[in-house]
Parts: sequence; C-alpha cells; structure tokens
Amino acid sequence: MKVLCVAEKNSIAKEVAKILGGGRIQISNSPYKYVKNYQFTFNFPQLGNCDVTMTSVAGHLSGMDFPDAYKWGRCSPGKLFEAPIVITMSDDQKKIAQNIERLGRTAQKLMIWTDCDREGEYIGKEILDVARKGNPNITIDNTLRAQFSHLERSHVLKAAREPIKLDQNAINAVETRMELDLRTGASFTRFLCDVFQKYKNANLVDVVSYGSCQFPTVGFVVDRFKRIKNFVPEEFWYLDISVRKGKITRFTWKKNRLFDRLAAVVLYQKCMENEKGTITNIKSSPSTKWKPLPLTTVELQKGCSMYFKMSAKESLEVAEKLYQKGFLSYPRTETNVYPKTMDLKALIDKQRPDQVWGEYATGLLDGDLFDTPRQGKKNDEAHPPIHPVNYLNIHSPDATATEKKVYEFVVRHFLATCSKNAKGASTNVDLTWGTEKFSASGLQVLELNYLDIYKYQSWKSSAELPEFTMNEQVKINSAELKSGKTSPPQHITETELIALMDANGIGTDATIADHIEKVCNRQYIIKKTERQKKFLVPSTLGMALVDGFEELNLRNSLTKPFLRKNMEEELKAICDGVKRKNDVSHEMVELYRESFALSVQHQNVILNAYQRYRRALGEQIIA
Repeated sequence: MKVLCVAEKNSIAKEVAKILGGGRIQISNSPYKYVKNYQFTFNFPQLGNCDVTMTSVAGHLSGMDFPDAYKWGRCSPGKLFEAPIVITMSDDQKKIAQNIERLGRTAQKLMIWTDCDREGEYIGKEILDVARKGNPNITIDNTLRAQFSHLERSHVLKAAREPIKLDQNAINAVETRMELDLRTGASFTRFLCDVFQKYKNANLVDVVSYGSCQFPTVGFVVDRFKRIKNFVPEEFWYLDISVRKGKITRFTWKKNRLFDRLAAVVLYQKCMENEKGTITNIKSSPSTKWKPLPLTTVELQKGCSMYFKMSAKESLEVAEKLYQKGFLSYPRTETNVYPKTMDLKALIDKQRPDQVWGEYATGLLDGDLFDTPRQGKKNDEAHPPIHPVNYLNIHSPDATATEKKVYEFVVRHFLATCSKNAKGASTNVDLTWGTEKFSASGLQVLELNYLDIYKYQSWKSSAELPEFTMNEQVKINSAELKSGKTSPPQHITETELIALMDANGIGTDATIADHIEKVCNRQYIIKKTERQKKFLVPSTLGMALVDGFEELNLRNSLTKPFLRKNMEEELKAICDGVKRKNDVSHEMVELYRESFALSVQHQNVILNAYQRYRRALGEQIIA
C-alpha cells in the first residue's frame, strides 16, 4: 500500500521521515524548490508495511478573497459584508498543490502531519481537498491524522501508529474566522483609506488598515498613554515611625496614607500624646514562594520579553526553530498542566550532561529534590506545556545566541516546575500607638529549592526583627508626618500588553505576537527605549484612530476587546459542536455591519480626531 504523508513545513517532513524511515530515505525534488519529497517504508499497525512518501506544504495552501467584481474601487466597502468569497492560490501554492495532487494519484491513504491546533486542522483540510483532485477515493473519513507535539523519536512513532481523524468542527471554526477577518478587514480598511484620502496631507501611511485584533491592541496602548498624559499628581500624608529595641525597626502605618492634610495632622497630634506604643499581635508562620506553573506560549513570550528584551514575535519564532530541530515541544499551547502520561524524569535525565544545570538535574533524580509539578487550570487538549525534548549543548556553536537563551529559559523553567517550592519563615508584628495601628514584618528564607535553578526570580531574607512580646510597651524612637505625591503609571511594556491581550481574549496564544508586530508595522504604535527600558506608545495616527472610533460611541466598540472576545467565544462554541458555522458567521457579520454603518454615517468624527492631533503635534509622533 502507498501512503502519502504531508507535514506543515519541509523541516518537519524531513525530521519525521528520518524517524519513520530509520534513516533509510530517498529524496526527490518537487515543483516548489523549498519542498522536498522523502520516500521510505514503514509498518503501520492498521495498514501493514507501506511505501511512504512524506512531503509538506509551506503553511496555508490557499487563501480567501473576493471575486474581481468586488476588488478595490469596483464596489462600495459596505457590500463586502455579503459579497461571495472565492478560494485563491499564489503561484508558489499552486506548485505545492501540484506536487500533492500528483502524489495523491497513486496513494491509497493520506496522513496529515500538520501542527495539532485549529489552524493545523484547516491546513489538513486544504491538503485533503488538493489530494482528492488526484484521487477522489480519499475522503475526510478515511484520511489519517497524526497527533504529535514534538519530534522526539518515540513520540513520532506513536503518532504514526495511533492516528486520529481530522476535526471537522475545528476546520469550521477556522473557516469562519478567516471569512470574518476578510470581510471586516477589507470593508473597514477600504472605508478608512477613503476617509483619509479626503485630508490633503493624509500621506503619513500608505494604507490605513483595520484588524479586529489589532485595533483593541492599539486601544490598550492608547488607554495607558492617555492615563499618563491626563494624570494629575495628588499630595498625600502618612505617619512614619520607628522603635528602638536593640536596633531600630520601622513600622508601616496600616492606613497607608491620607489625602486630607488636616485629618493627618489631627491623628499625628493625638498619637504624639503617647511616648510609647503597645505590641498587640505577633504572628510567625511558614512562608512559601511558589514554583512556576508549566510553561504556556503566553508565559514564554512574557518571560522572553521581560528577561531578554525580545519581542513576542521573535521569541516565538526562535522557539519554533528549536521545535523544528527537535529540541523543544510544540511552542504554541495554552496548556499549563503536564499530562499524567508524561515521563518527567526521563526528560530530566536528558539534561544531566549539561555543565551548568546538569548537576541540578542529577539532584532532582538521585536526591530528594524532585517534587510533583503544580497543575494549572488551562488545557487546550492539543499540546502539553512547552518543555525540552532533547538535550542541546548551549556551549557549542550548534545554535544561535537567541536560540541558546530561549532553550536555557525553557529548560530552567521545566526543571523549576519539577522542584520544591521555596520555603521561609515570616514574622509579623502589630503595634498600636495612640489611636493608630502600625505593622512590621520580617522574612527568613530557609530553602531556595526551585530558585537554585530558576535564576530569573529571587527571594531574599529581610532584616531580622527584634524579639517582641505580646502587650509589650515600646518607646517610639522617631515619629514624623511626611508627605508625598502620587505618581503616574509607567508606559506599557510588551510583557504587560501580552498579558492584557491574553486576559481579554484578543487573539490566541499563537497569534498575539503577530498582532503586536502588525500594529508596529502599520505605525499605530511605536517601540521606544529609555534608560534601558523598552515600552510602547501610540503614534499620532494610532491615537487619532482610537479616539475617533471611541467618539462614535458604537454599541459594539471596535477599539475595546469585547467584540473580538465574543468572536473567540463563538469560535470555541463551533469547536465544541455547540454552534454551527453559518449561524456564527451570520451573527458576527451583523454586529460588525452595524458598527460599519454608523462609522460611515459619522466618518467626519474620525477625520476630525486625526486633524486635531495633526494640528496640535504637526508631523511628530506622540512620545
């Protein structure tokens, strides 16, 4: 029997072919120079010994567009909400499709080896449609689907021997998302370009484009910027006291601060009538610093942004390269709980040879340092958390500097999840002075445990508190009424933006990085660095777009996360089989159509917002 296997990328096809073929493979070219065909034999339990051809696509095999009658300038943008949609292929995609169609003619079985996520399911369906042109006997019901999350040998073999079926619900969800993104993106983009062409100097950017994830992303950045710009500092007052018992110990006022100076003065004067304070409570208790949860895509991006100043897009691209090389598991995952079947100790064992963390890995296995990982609450049922699959010697020239950083971070994070929590002892002392209550605390770190390997976090002992006793009268050493002023929030960092997008359902773990990159490329937000700190600010255009759409007071805001979050929830309902594709598509199109109609009706509001910023700031970027 002949089996055609198709992966999502040539690098994956090559690695899978090596494993299934046992190193005995023949390689031939395809019409597309970046895709090769790999021939070998493999024994599938359900099929027997088979002649296999492994090939690949290069991401999506097709795209969506409108017919020529609906091209730019040939119809009003509003008509795109109901225009027919056609499937398109670029010249390169046609070459790849030609290869699959030809190989499909002689194949009795098709096996899909795309990434195990929604997008991978849809690409699998694209491959199936092309293969069927060569062989109509291949159907979605008899097509095999390999389920894998990394390229470790035993895992790939298991995926080949225990295939599943393509998920039609996931395919429908992606098709719905692609249709909605096309209709909303094209209609609003054409509308915005028409609006800005009316302004004689509106050549700041070539195209003013819209994206249902990109606009809320810009909205987060604008919101933070406006909070800083409109911030008015307020003066506050607080009591700062200390006592001396062998050494000086400062106590913190439990009211923290007051914005009424007179009230603060009255309280201060009442307290000053007393020379001593009373110890009213002493509490000593164990303290724990929790080890990290298993690593998700969002946490990987946040970590790389925070510790290495890498963009979300760069960190994900590096992790994918390490995945394709067989060193990491699939890096696009929402799961933060390890599967029960995962052999954690076998993965730890592979890290023993490293000259930096090898000794720690050995201690986890041979000593009493190993501890059951924490379990998060997220599970996408597709991929396990990101973890090292095979050992990469970061001290050799086999990897780039960024690959070494990301790999080391994943390894240290993985080893930390398999370690014990850090342990300490905390002491809290309450003091009453006059009418006011104060507190002091001390921490003694007893066991670093996971912090010995997770160098990205720290936990340090504080100055030890004196030995106080209950109801003890202690003399006030110093007491001052001090003042301060509230400070504005900091400019938003990429780490914070990723967290906001994740919490508000803007994009998925796999697409957040792309959305941030797009709004930067579109000049809606600017990346800045000051005093070695990187942050994001809106451009003049970004500010104007957000302000303009907010001033429209749309029922379904385009710059807030709610409409896109609603879409993501509807797509999940399709995946779960709760809702039908056509119903969701119709409902969401109507919501966007309503916002579009009001935007067209009041388009001068958007243009006026842009003119207002241009008059105030000229050609300069807000920063």
